[in-house]
Amino acid sequence: MLVLLAGIFVVHIATVIMLFVSTIANVWMVGSSSIGTISTGLWLLCNKTCTQLPVSSQDEASLKAVQAFMILSIIFSVVALVLFIIQLFTLEKGKRFYMTGAVMLVCWMCILIAVSIYTARFTGTMVYYINPHHGYCFILAWICFCFSFIIGILYLVLRKK
Repeated sequence: MLVLLAGIFVVHIATVIMLFVSTIANVWMVGSSSIGTISTGLWLLCNKTCTQLPVSSQDEASLKAVQAFMILSIIFSVVALVLFIIQLFTLEKGKRFYMTGAVMLVCWMCILIAVSIYTARFTGTMVYYINPHHGYCFILAWICFCFSFIIGILYLVLRKK
């Protein structure tokens, strides 16, 4: 049981780190053009230098929602990690990590909303670039989505021994 808890803790820390990277880095979509490789993220458009991401007025609210939900997912993931550590030392034997699991599932829902909005609104916006494809941040966000769901369910099922 101790090994399982340690493994979940390590995966949880990895999820928090991957959430930070996927939110901060600007490689959600990658394409090439005559001036070189271009990547866009949640915050900037980068080729050789980075500039503010040009967004149409109709897509601005969607981008702000993606940014907000990714930040919320980081906050909920960190709160769940702290809650797990607190519950690990204060919870009675035989009790379950309900609070930690619930907070982690809220994190999972925030990631789902953010990545779904991004997929629906911004995937096909790089029409002027050659060979546009998703970058590593987008893929990391989906990996965090899977990890946070698995971790949340495991927290709900596990008992402290």
